[in-house]
Amino acid sequence: MTQAADHPVYGRPTLSELLAAVRESLADAASGKGPVPSGYSARVAANALAIVQRELARGDADQASYAALLARLGAVDEADLAAQVRAGRRDHELAEIAGQLRGIVAARLAVAHPGYDTPRGT
Repeated sequence: MTQAADHPVYGRPTLSELLAAVRESLADAASGKGPVPSGYSARVAANALAIVQRELARGDADQASYAALLARLGAVDEADLAAQVRAGRRDHELAEIAGQLRGIVAARLAVAHPGYDTPRGT
């Protein structure tokens, strides 16, 4: 079986971490080593698996957009971009950068919590 790739665009917990946490929880419960699953635990596991499902469905496309954005901005990663902004090297393009990052934030929210990517009242 091949392992799904983590997508850095989404940060943590990664796809692998979510799957491992659900697997561990279910394995512990099934073997009697962990607590008896409650309705709450089942909802947490179901939510984690729903996140995994959404990430698998759109992760490659979101990751490609994320990598292209960082390349366009001349940054290795978000930490590098933040360092450039803090150093004042990007002051002339802050509005443009913010606009482009909104798309990444919307993609993250669409995976982690659908519906939160749309502002209330719209």
